[in-house]
Amino acid sequence: MAEYDAQAIEAKWQERWEEEGVFRAIDLDATRPKYYMLEMLPYPSGTMHMGHMRNYTIGDAVARYKRMRGFNVLHPMGWDAFGLPAENAAIKNGVHPRAWTNGNIDEFRRVLRRFGFSYDWTREISTCEPEYYRWNQWFFLRMLEKGIAFRKKSKVNWCPACNTVLANEQVINGYCWRHEDVLVESRELEQWFLRITQYADELLDDMKQLEGGGWPERVLAMQRNWIGKSQGARVRFDVEEVAGLSLEVFTTRVDTIYGASALLIAAGHPKIAELLAGVPGGEGLQEQLKAMQQRSVKAEELATAEKEGFFTGRYAVNPFSAERVPIWVANFVLAEYGTGAVMCVPAHDERDFEFAQKFHLPVKVVVQPPSGEPLRADQMKEAYTEYGSSVNSGSYSGLATPAAIEKMTADAKSKGFGYGETTYRLRDWGISRQRYWGTPIPVIYCDKDGIVPVPDDQLPVKLPPDVKLTGEGQSPLATDPDFVNVKCPKCGGPARRETDTMDTFVDSSWYYMRYCCPDAATMVDKRTAYWMPMDQYIGGIEHAVLHLLYARFWTRVMRDLGLVSFDEPFERLFTQGMLLAHCYYREDASGRKRWFYPAEVEQQFDERGAPVSAIAKEDGQPVLYGGIEKMSKSKNNVVEPGAFIERFGADTARAFVMFAGPPDQSAPWSDASAEGVHRFLRRLWSFSYGERTRIEGAASLEIADLDAGLKKIRHELHAALHQARFDY
Repeated sequence: MAEYDAQAIEAKWQERWEEEGVFRAIDLDATRPKYYMLEMLPYPSGTMHMGHMRNYTIGDAVARYKRMRGFNVLHPMGWDAFGLPAENAAIKNGVHPRAWTNGNIDEFRRVLRRFGFSYDWTREISTCEPEYYRWNQWFFLRMLEKGIAFRKKSKVNWCPACNTVLANEQVINGYCWRHEDVLVESRELEQWFLRITQYADELLDDMKQLEGGGWPERVLAMQRNWIGKSQGARVRFDVEEVAGLSLEVFTTRVDTIYGASALLIAAGHPKIAELLAGVPGGEGLQEQLKAMQQRSVKAEELATAEKEGFFTGRYAVNPFSAERVPIWVANFVLAEYGTGAVMCVPAHDERDFEFAQKFHLPVKVVVQPPSGEPLRADQMKEAYTEYGSSVNSGSYSGLATPAAIEKMTADAKSKGFGYGETTYRLRDWGISRQRYWGTPIPVIYCDKDGIVPVPDDQLPVKLPPDVKLTGEGQSPLATDPDFVNVKCPKCGGPARRETDTMDTFVDSSWYYMRYCCPDAATMVDKRTAYWMPMDQYIGGIEHAVLHLLYARFWTRVMRDLGLVSFDEPFERLFTQGMLLAHCYYREDASGRKRWFYPAEVEQQFDERGAPVSAIAKEDGQPVLYGGIEKMSKSKNNVVEPGAFIERFGADTARAFVMFAGPPDQSAPWSDASAEGVHRFLRRLWSFSYGERTRIEGAASLEIADLDAGLKKIRHELHAALHQARFDY
């Protein structure tokens, strides 16, 4: 055809690809090298936008390139289908989570197919289907047998109005997401855990396999920090005037202990009640404590959080210097890390320095740098955190930092108030969720036999279809007597099922292996050994820690159970940048923002492309410019793929997101640039149509038959191909 008709062209070829199965991977093909290419599976929530498409387009370009190079390529797609958003949508809209999820999956699948991505759809999986989650349950039971799965008490978020446990994302500034005036409480409940800490050293040491370009160094650094291996000393501080009460701190810099201005403890420290008992003004302290517990700081926010704290009225004794040090509660000390208490050394720790500046604690220099001007406390603008020589530290003064650490750790042990210790920031993975839409945990509780595993031949334990969802009260599964009340597999007596479901990170910890053998009668089979480890994985930096770390842990447990023979599941990892878009809003009298879609706004830009003014098309009145932000439904700045494809076609959309900028960096969406890509494709089509006779004739020419001009063109063509291979 003379004119470029994207809709007709794309429909024709997508239909032919489907009919001929050209993207189907061939299992166990010994004639070609294999290549497993995967983008992280989507959570089918709402609708897709062009930001999602960038991820899938990058992966598809690599998959097609590898096929052209002669590789046997596995490039599948599936759905991370369990989770809290589906349950919340069911509660809000009166639909079943399965209906809501499957409706979204249908729409996602339609959009991905329309984009022409080269997926092997015969391997499609959905994690909410019993044939998938039965293997979550089977593997959990294997971990239970090995002691990797275990049960213990753990703190949870509890809403007294809903009378239920809340996920972290349902706690907003300390209040319940459904009850803006109800403070969330911290309670202890029996929870199921997976012993990931057992693999901490291996997870850390094996990062050597991923260095040198296989994984981004930024991701490896984030995982190292999350595991947080530290070698230091645990030191006991006795509390004055409270017999038998002491607080322990863990520090990697025991050499700075003479510079301690205070002890800082977490608001959730287990000894906080004992510490505050009998203190004058205790009621006021309890109010401050409760307020701080509601404004808990997340681990990932510690570096940037505003420092808050209050003095408890108690003092402890520094075991090295015998000085009294005040005990404060501080918001950046977390009960779940270390001992829940730290010594505050403002001169030599940046967070302590900020805390001391705000609350007027003394700054004591106890380490001098090896060169330059000596530090003076009254002149310090920031903490000195490097090594040097000890000063103002009693008999340890003059020792270099490593020697001081070694000597002081040994003396703490010999004098009975401390010892050397290796600690980890990593905590065991809590997988219990008091929710419906997840994998049921396959255990039964019997008064006679205790915790009894569900027998393998009774798997999967299926979710009952008609559970009432309210978001209030106990776990939804507990309201279904037919689900709860069962016979004990051991004694045959009355028993009850576990009513918690598994964290959805369980589903995504191994899904990529199920793509290798989606119809297997076992969790994995020999096809997994053929395709794995994965050659290339693509996904956002936001998954750097939890998903990727859990997947690495899960793989090692599978290896130790003899299911796989490799350690690392992903040989190469690529973290793509986000697509950004302009956003616009108005504020009402109460300050509430109404966000406009870009298509609803008429925007004027200056000669440098900077926005100068904008008006709403509906009424011609001004709107405010909110900057360029990540595409988000909450700010109405998403570009819908369906509407764009109807206008320009899939090839324009794919070409634009590939040319928007370096794929590992964020890039702004631009309608004008997208239209420019479409004009380029039309020109390419028109040129090829005009030269179609010569193009067809050139296909049969031998090199010897080419004239000088055609030989030059051939050389340029192969130079371009060489560069393309290098770039990929």
